Amino acid sequence: MPKSASELVTEAKAQVENLDADAVERELSSGQAVLVDLREAEELTANGRIPDSVHVPRGMLEFRADPSSSYHQEPLDPSKRVILHCASGGRSALGAATLQSMGYSNVAHLDGGFKAWKEAGKPVE
Repeated sequence: MPKSASELVTEAKAQVENLDADAVERELSSGQAVLVDLREAEELTANGRIPDSVHVPRGMLEFRADPSSSYHQEPLDPSKRVILHCASGGRSALGAATLQSMGYSNVAHLDGGFKAWKEAGKPVE
């Protein structure tokens, strides 16, 4: 039976670590995690971005995350802590599940995405 996008996101959230904005901020301040922004460039231009985040559009995540790909992008590394975020948490949950299937063992996502980050009063540039 076919699944809806909403069902896929729900399944992904059940498989990955879901962090709130405070937890993400703590991890970033420790310097031990990289935050990856999966939104499209237009979204960053229109709404700003979380300081020090790395931009990787969702459509390129698998290629940028694969160390054997010619499109690989540092600092994506399967041995490091990687936290993903998007606008509201759907793309980042799906992306985190995908990274886990690619061998990333220490991956999470910002539940609620950039919207939750801003609503929590966290810094935006």
